[in-house]
Amino acid sequence: MIELIEKADISASLKNIASKILSNTRITSGEALELYHEGDLGFLGTLADHVRKQKNGDMVYYNRNIHIEPTNICVYNCSFCSYSHHSSGTSWEYTFDDMLEKIRGVDDPITEVHIVGAVHPARDIRYYGELIARVRAEKPDVHIKAFTAIEIEYMTKRAGMSIREGLQFLKDKGLDSIPGGGAEIFDEEIREKICGKKSTAKAWLEIHETAHMLGIPSNATILYGHIEKIEHRIDHLEKLRQLQNRTGGFNAFIPLKYRNKNNEMSWIEEATIIEDMRNFAITRIYLDNFPHIKAYWPMLGKQMAAMALSFGVDDLDGTINDSTKIYSMAGADDKSPSMSVDEIRELCRRSGRIAVERDSLYNIIS
Repeated sequence: MIELIEKADISASLKNIASKILSNTRITSGEALELYHEGDLGFLGTLADHVRKQKNGDMVYYNRNIHIEPTNICVYNCSFCSYSHHSSGTSWEYTFDDMLEKIRGVDDPITEVHIVGAVHPARDIRYYGELIARVRAEKPDVHIKAFTAIEIEYMTKRAGMSIREGLQFLKDKGLDSIPGGGAEIFDEEIREKICGKKSTAKAWLEIHETAHMLGIPSNATILYGHIEKIEHRIDHLEKLRQLQNRTGGFNAFIPLKYRNKNNEMSWIEEATIIEDMRNFAITRIYLDNFPHIKAYWPMLGKQMAAMALSFGVDDLDGTINDSTKIYSMAGADDKSPSMSVDEIRELCRRSGRIAVERDSLYNIIS
């Protein structure tokens, strides 16, 4: 591989960066910016694929999961959001029985229940603690991944708890891990423009760090393709890389593409497929201490998620079972997202990869 890079028709600077990546030497933020701006897509894909293979071989992970979205009634009104009652023109507030019935209604065995939704003004941590307890009673062996940092900050404050007290309370009720949503973009100026009333970047990072210290692992995300610049993306990745250095508590990173239907930012054109793949590649290269990079197929579409497997991705999320509306309401192609295990395995096979069923902590099931 190093010999191929040496023979490539690229600048000496890019060759030097590539040599660092191939020798497992961490690149700097400046070098990541140079890759973004100067590296062509095939070059980036080759490097990212090398990193992916070093970490995970030819395995592509998936799980059997469903989502529960308790409500879309939200105290916040973010410019990019198509999901909340502010933008959608519809609203719902599921009861405990409604949500438990969704779990009972899944025919296939599941290993994960993923619970995220809007920040409801009248529901505090005790309500959501009861929800977790009821899900745990219904499915004692299932992994419960629940509540973004944005939800956790609001529900704990409303209950008069500290973040640490709130996370411990949820853990005692049966919470196993927290998802990565709500990170959006960490640059405060850009964040103020797209979701200014929501939690700060500092709060998001502190909540995840506290969770890790309490033995609660998590994922991380970025929302890209809106008004941010490449420099803002790299800054976002750098903050995550530093936190992972301290805690090691992140399982996976999920780049989330801004979709422009039915929200206040609909005038912005969506990122191209080429930009999506470039973003996956840089993410895999830069986040050298993250074990997994996920292509969330309900956001990208199945075929684009399959393409991402050549740009550093080793995880496709799960079966979903038509249980999430967040991206379908924002214009994603799949309006009823669901993928069978056989479909996932065939998608991986056609990509020349080995489909591996995992649990939520990436322990191999089959």
